[in-house]
Amino acid sequence: MIGFFKRNLRRTEFKNMEKERKELKEILLVHNKIKPEIERKLAGFAKIGKGLKKNKVFNELCFCMLTPQSKAETCWEAVKKIKKEGLISDRIDCKKIEETLKGIRFHRTKSKRIAEAKKVMKQLIERLKQKDKARDKREWIVKNINGLGMKEATHFLRNIGMAEDLAILDRHILRKLYKLRIIEEIPRSISKNKYLEIEKKMQEFSKKIKIPVSHLDFVFWYIETGRIFK
Repeated sequence: MIGFFKRNLRRTEFKNMEKERKELKEILLVHNKIKPEIERKLAGFAKIGKGLKKNKVFNELCFCMLTPQSKAETCWEAVKKIKKEGLISDRIDCKKIEETLKGIRFHRTKSKRIAEAKKVMKQLIERLKQKDKARDKREWIVKNINGLGMKEATHFLRNIGMAEDLAILDRHILRKLYKLRIIEEIPRSISKNKYLEIEKKMQEFSKKIKIPVSHLDFVFWYIETGRIFK
């Protein structure tokens, strides 16, 4: 009986190893395929970070505030509509923004947070100009901008070319890390310490396969959706 269980365990381990090899092979192939497009995207983000023009930075901030539990494409369209209709100004119209965000989850709460974020933009820009590390910038953002947690703050920094090797631990990232057995389970919620723990594992995996963390997010997204976005 013990021998039976050992054989089954070995078979399971072998199947898991085969799955991991297939997952890894797919990651390497996809990265090779879309690497030029990833680099173009990252170069565009870097330009925003170098210029630090208030409106462009705020657009990316709004986008990352809207994305939790909503489709990225829908969120970006909402940001473009807000910009087009001139709803972001010194006298911000929270009610009109709320109407524009209908269709996005928690649109009332998110519209208020966008209005709040507008008030700290000067402080944010000054903080982004400092030469400290990305993780310190993220720490400040999480503490000072309501509506941005670790994931959203990292996403924002990536979208302005300042994330360095920080990881955007979105659902698609966590699923892929689980399939690769980098993490033992997909957590229902992630505390700051848990986020940092998983991020470190992803950074180690990134070094092992020689693909930057900033590229892996795009690769995992592409594998899941067949496209590259923000």
